[in-house]
Amino acid sequence: MQQIPSVDLRDFLSDDPARKQKFVNEIGSAFEEIGFVALKGHFLNDQLVEELYGEIRNFFSLPLETKRSYEIPGIGGQRGYVSFGTEHAKGRKEGDLKEFWHFGQYVSKDSKYASEYPENVQVKELPKFNAVGKEAYQMLEKTGVYVLRALALRLGLDEFYFDNYAKDGNSILRPIHYPPITSEPANAIRAAAHGDINLITLLMGAQGKGLQVQNHEGEWIDAIAEPDELVINVGDMLSRHTNNKLKSTIHQVVNPPRELWGTSRYSVPFFMHPVSDMPLNCLENCIDAENPKQFEDITSGEYLYERLVDLGLIKK
Repeated sequence: MQQIPSVDLRDFLSDDPARKQKFVNEIGSAFEEIGFVALKGHFLNDQLVEELYGEIRNFFSLPLETKRSYEIPGIGGQRGYVSFGTEHAKGRKEGDLKEFWHFGQYVSKDSKYASEYPENVQVKELPKFNAVGKEAYQMLEKTGVYVLRALALRLGLDEFYFDNYAKDGNSILRPIHYPPITSEPANAIRAAAHGDINLITLLMGAQGKGLQVQNHEGEWIDAIAEPDELVINVGDMLSRHTNNKLKSTIHQVVNPPRELWGTSRYSVPFFMHPVSDMPLNCLENCIDAENPKQFEDITSGEYLYERLVDLGLIKK
């Protein structure tokens, strides 16, 4: 496969059972083969996208000491600002060439998960930043719920199987700034080859070259979306839960050609996580004689902790 397939969520949302099944078949087979799709018909409108990118550019343009005042110690980078070069891919020492911000879940005070999540960090210099971020978070989360419903049907589960795990889930919206490259990087690239931790990732900002996906032959292919598309991929939690029936594919963000070193790149992934007590045990209907159980039983919270240590975001 040399390009990622394109699907339209409006098929799934239609009242036509044939169109709905078409979406389930298309996204299911794409996630079983390459683990990535480009998706039209999501819940982000053009105005929200434009406002979000405006606020992100404004934030990353603030003086470094102002941004650093929003770097919160002791929470593994789960909220607020994470500075340039802090995060690295599993097994690599070089920090990625990026800085980013984290918006987290918005739970009611009486939610049993309220005590698990740090508060979102308010940026006082930018009065619209947090409101726009919250709206984008909730529209991406809504999109993700419908994608998970389609995948539940593909897996032979009840359509709403994932709903209670996604509600109040530990999802993260991460606006990323890849700054201009000013000198030859020794070994670092904008984001080294990695798999995502979570259930699914919904990515804004894959319109230019940079994001690459590794296909089954080990070749890197460019994942480029149309302006109205999100790129969605399977994360390791979902791959593990489905006994690797749905594929979490290795991907990376490569440095641009030298003539574009002077330009910034912005992208905004939404990492859709379940609640911490979701069991990621391999689903019974994904295990058979040809596909024996590949993974030990674990909860999503335990698995997330292991992975944040691997990434250098939590120090043991």
